[in-house]
Amino acid sequence: MNRRSVIIIGAGPAGLTAARVLAGAGLADVLVLERAPEPGGLPRFAGHPGWGMEDFHRLLRGPAYARLLAAAARGAEVRCGASVVGLLPGGIVEVAGPAGIEQLAARAVLVATGIRETPRAARLVPGTRPWGVTTTGAFQEMVYRGGMRPFRRPVIVGGEWVGFSALLAARHGGIRPAALIEEGARTAAPRALAWAAGRLFGVPVLTGTRLVEIRGAARVSAVVVQGADGRREIGCDGVIFSGLFRPESGLAEAVAAIDPATGGPAIDNLFRLSDPAFFAAGNVIRGAERGAVAAAEGRQAAACILRALAGALPAAEITVRAGGALRYATPQRVAAEGGWLRFSGRPSRAAVRTGRARLRLLAEGETLAERMVRIVPEGGLSLRVPVARLAGARTLRLVLE
Repeated sequence: MNRRSVIIIGAGPAGLTAARVLAGAGLADVLVLERAPEPGGLPRFAGHPGWGMEDFHRLLRGPAYARLLAAAARGAEVRCGASVVGLLPGGIVEVAGPAGIEQLAARAVLVATGIRETPRAARLVPGTRPWGVTTTGAFQEMVYRGGMRPFRRPVIVGGEWVGFSALLAARHGGIRPAALIEEGARTAAPRALAWAAGRLFGVPVLTGTRLVEIRGAARVSAVVVQGADGRREIGCDGVIFSGLFRPESGLAEAVAAIDPATGGPAIDNLFRLSDPAFFAAGNVIRGAERGAVAAAEGRQAAACILRALAGALPAAEITVRAGGALRYATPQRVAAEGGWLRFSGRPSRAAVRTGRARLRLLAEGETLAERMVRIVPEGGLSLRVPVARLAGARTLRLVLE
């Protein structure tokens, strides 16, 4: 079995950016495996602008950004239509092919499998089972790639950024949604987007509103929603479930501890998993962040992989846990090296209403660092700490109070 220097699983922003960095460092045998027929990840079907500024310093639409990512990684081999079916300890990757299961090996493997939206079945939404229920990703592919107009008056479920991305895809396809509904008291995306949806696009944004039933026979005819003033029916011909992203961490379970709070593999500050032959970057770590964040993590993980290939990565011996009103904290382990460490987390949904809070890093009850933070729905929080303050620590708690 030939052993490559690095195998990357996933050709989205994180995977392709890592491939570009590794190939640029002189590695001639980097292999990227992608199950889709073309590289680029989720941006391929996000036809709205807003991509590329941080990494390419150009304002691009999603498909153009995806093409630029792939072109920049041309020094690596990108194999599309390759379904990775298993990971084995020590850097072994199992790939399904025409002749059966093929085993590939690498000195380092980067898992960059990204995220998936939560579909209807996982949300346990009752009602009939008509045609016309989909997710944002599938809807965007139908509109932008297929030139289809699958609905005329759908309801979009979810007020995260991706819900408004679905709204823009609808506008591109000449579709006017009946409503965008959000269960929380406000949308997770900026309020300006909700204002624009109502005032510019004529689509009402209903917060504090929960989908309780889907109706229809052959296809969707209406939904029933529950709001502060009771239940009511909204006529529509489709339902687009957006957001509630979950890491695509099924592959990583074989070689990594899975953090129940994030749903992704537990990592250290050098992006390593439990098995040191494996690394992870991008949204597989903890769910949805912007493409630019995933790309930046791919770049950072690639730098750590280069150090690992040179035998220059220290052990990560300090455990990190979340506390107070935090849903999770990353990384889950740290190696005390360098000048500064950055700890990140997200608040619980209940904490969103507090507005401002104190983020602290504790060791044995002692505060090592703290700062006041402003809490916004689905917004990340971070705290930078001098490494020197971690001397002697074995367990850290990142706490939101």
